[in-house]
Amino acid sequence: MRIFVAGATGALGSRLIPLLLADGHSVVGSTHTAANLSSIRNAGAEAVLADGLDAKAVTAAVLAAKPDVIIHQMTGFGSNSDLRHFDRTFAVTNRLRTEGLDNLLAAAAVARTRRFLAQSFCGWPYARSGDTVKAEEAPLDPTPPRELRRTLEAIRYLEARVLQSPTIAGLVLRYGAFYGPGTGMLDEKIVEQLRHRRFPLLGAGTGWWSLVHIDDAAAATAIAVGRGEPGVYNIVDDDPAQVADWLPALAAAAGGKPPHRIPKWLARPLAGSHLVTMMTEIRAGSNAKAKRALGWQPRHPSWRTGFRVALADAGTST
Repeated sequence: MRIFVAGATGALGSRLIPLLLADGHSVVGSTHTAANLSSIRNAGAEAVLADGLDAKAVTAAVLAAKPDVIIHQMTGFGSNSDLRHFDRTFAVTNRLRTEGLDNLLAAAAVARTRRFLAQSFCGWPYARSGDTVKAEEAPLDPTPPRELRRTLEAIRYLEARVLQSPTIAGLVLRYGAFYGPGTGMLDEKIVEQLRHRRFPLLGAGTGWWSLVHIDDAAAATAIAVGRGEPGVYNIVDDDPAQVADWLPALAAAAGGKPPHRIPKWLARPLAGSHLVTMMTEIRAGSNAKAKRALGWQPRHPSWRTGFRVALADAGTST
């Protein structure tokens, strides 16, 4: 098949292209940065320059590619990922989830593309009540913390538009928290913070998280190109865990002591209520549907071993 990957040089897009090519697909990758064109070509795909927020450029790129499948992996993270100001940090990504999505869907309609995959997120968006591990049909948070509201609105918009398209088979892939190459989670800066106990545990760390190695996320995406009915799929590992479990384990894998704990009353003014919520209240996602419907099995079924593999690959393990 002919595949158009929008956002081909991001953490996931760059891992996805070799898998698609290995499966025999013809791939066109887009980027909004001219300097990144060579990396797409070096991976063996065709490269095109197109800003996801430029409707004319997106339409021209998609029409030229004539894809059977479009994969929306566009994000807009800057060098300063300030999670204390969450919605501000995700502002460009949220525009790509809304305006950028609309541009791709409009281009897909003109190009008569029949299948569309879009990146979403599995984790804090679920309602913070009931089961600690949620299936895809569980409701999203009706009252998210103020600092997360615009981001959740963008996620809701993306999912609704992809699933409600009358002419395209739309699949929403709700990825867990990425770790591994290019994700930033285990880069040198984070590892140093963990080693020197500058990455604290907020409250009792009772929030439930879903994680996934970036290569497993890419593998699931490659499978979904040709398999799976339209709908939502949680792309997460087999081992949802509370922050109180995975954060100390990550610190230990990085060669550090257990993180300091900051009580909730103190953490709220220091870190923000939304980060306290993420560490103490959020719910994880189940991957049962993705494993059943896509036939996907993560190579790193648990972060317990995956963290050490990722640190070793990055050359930052002890």
